[in-house]
Amino acid sequence: MSQVPSSHAPVNPAWQAEQYVKFEDERTRPVRDLVAAIPPLADRGVARVVDIGCGPGNSTEVLAARYAHADVLGLDSSQDMVDAARARLPQHRFALADISTWTDGPFDVILANAVLQWLPDHETLYPRLVGCLSPGGSLAVQTPDNLDEPAHRLMREVAADPRWAATLKGVERTARHGATFYYPLLRALCSRVDIWRTTYYHPLEGGAPAVVEWFKGSALRPFLAKLDDASREAFLVRYTDEIAKAYPALADGTVLLPFPRLFVVATR
Repeated sequence: MSQVPSSHAPVNPAWQAEQYVKFEDERTRPVRDLVAAIPPLADRGVARVVDIGCGPGNSTEVLAARYAHADVLGLDSSQDMVDAARARLPQHRFALADISTWTDGPFDVILANAVLQWLPDHETLYPRLVGCLSPGGSLAVQTPDNLDEPAHRLMREVAADPRWAATLKGVERTARHGATFYYPLLRALCSRVDIWRTTYYHPLEGGAPAVVEWFKGSALRPFLAKLDDASREAFLVRYTDEIAKAYPALADGTVLLPFPRLFVVATR
């Protein structure tokens, strides 16, 4: 279980490796499940594998362990994340990149763990990524599928508060696709498409502040980035109060956070 400080501590709204890895074990478990499901590569010499949206390198570490003799590249749009990944895995290459326009290859594996949900136009994005694969290569994607969960619903409700509604208008992600969207899109381009959905139940010590601290490393970040310091702290106070009602602590103080995720492995 993860234990965290109060959610009312000062907030840095930028992408931060330190904030993200407060829950590293929980955030890394889905990528382990995803990488394990990638089909074996045919013998092709030195494989080329890339982790797009590599964050602090925890997902790249899983990918590199699966392909021990591969040429491994990690990409992220945050310099803080790239710096953390380089410090963690100095034997591999990392670089800044904008995944919304990135194209390169061919790669034998493209890993996109908890990143593509931030980008629009999946009907063109996913085929573009498939086009960066070598024949027989795989695109492996995991995206949170939790926009209907209380934590996200409450973000939208708190964001509608008149104190900051105008500032936060349009921040929340509302577009989401399911298996019936991705399967035909990718099956037209790939020889094999595997899709599944898993709900993880993460035990967090510390009650509602622990849940808020989790989302400060991900979904809350765009909201907090738009607010000034005073509004940001007021937003967090109200959000924490609402989270306490939606996620009551168990007798030992632990909160069980349900987190659904959608997985796609598409092999060209």
